[in-house]
Amino acid sequence: MLTILQGSDLHFGSAYDPEAGEAFRRAIEESAPDLVVITGDLTQRAKVREYREAQGFLGSLGDIPIVVTPGNHDVPLYRAFERLLAPFGNYRRYISPDLDTVTRVPGAVVVALSTAAPHRAIVNGRLQPRQLEFAARIFQESHAHEVRIVVAHHPLVAAPDSEPAEPMPDAARILDAIRDMGAELVMGGHFHRGFVLRSSAVCPAHEGADEVVLAYSGTATSTRGRVSEVSKNSFHLLMIEEDTIKVEHKLLNRDSMTFEFLCETILPRRGRPSGAVSSSSVLRR
Repeated sequence: MLTILQGSDLHFGSAYDPEAGEAFRRAIEESAPDLVVITGDLTQRAKVREYREAQGFLGSLGDIPIVVTPGNHDVPLYRAFERLLAPFGNYRRYISPDLDTVTRVPGAVVVALSTAAPHRAIVNGRLQPRQLEFAARIFQESHAHEVRIVVAHHPLVAAPDSEPAEPMPDAARILDAIRDMGAELVMGGHFHRGFVLRSSAVCPAHEGADEVVLAYSGTATSTRGRVSEVSKNSFHLLMIEEDTIKVEHKLLNRDSMTFEFLCETILPRRGRPSGAVSSSSVLRR
């Protein structure tokens, strides 16, 4: 079994909640995952101070492999000159010199693709054909037994609730490409509430054994939770087994300042019969 802890939208800066941050750090240590994935918006305004705090947080997690990708808040918004000439300067200096990365852990290959588009789409994000070609090339070189995972901050599906929250442009085309390269799982954030869907929600033709699981995490450490998670913090704990992907939704209990189990979604892995395991959400509280 491969265990992945997925957090998103840390928002170091004015929106960061230190108590939630410490609870999140403890949850990572106690979960002892094989991999931590932070799906963007590490900072609030891409300032040096915020990036130093984010760097310190990531460094405090020890030897656990970490995948990080930038979000729209990780490039300057109001510093237009900097956004034009060096939008990822602080990200490259304090987090990673590369925007599109490959991480290999036993049993999985993870390709993180930057959807932050500081010159075109400050909020909604973009993925370029060259990035999809990069991912396809990496996955083509992977072993058949390895789970293929794509990480990208901006969602490829609308949020399943009443607040308008649109996916990236060309989401259907992108999901077709991701399915064609053999990926089983896409992980992201941005909407500040957690949910899990399958790619047929965007591409009805995907329905069946070749669906891609889409896991979008809420904000783990900021005060910017939205809709069902307004003023709340959450993360996902994923367990990838031989036939299933289980996603546990963890929500911060403000009384105990611990992240507690809220619900889970269990889906069949790609290529397994769709009837083998039914999609389900199970509330325990």
